[in-house]
Amino acid sequence: MSAKLFIGNLAPEITSIQLQTLFSTAGDVDSCRVITDRATGLSKGFAFIEMRSVDAASAATEKFNGHILQGKTMKVNEAKPRI
Repeated sequence: MSAKLFIGNLAPEITSIQLQTLFSTAGDVDSCRVITDRATGLSKGFAFIEMRSVDAASAATEKFNGHILQGKTMKVNEAKPRI
């Protein structure tokens, strides 16, 4: 069973590939998407990562919440479902 994470407070230059590579050290990553502004194409400073298992998501949250990446302290939480 997969689990989706919300990653906030990202530097604008962070890419999906960089995040996927980083989070794969905590477990298998199914998908990674940095959210961008439709008009400008620039990062909005957050992303969603889907981990293959709940255990991998827990490990990633513990490992990377508060982790400094390119000068910014990442916030990692379980993603809330869309309403």
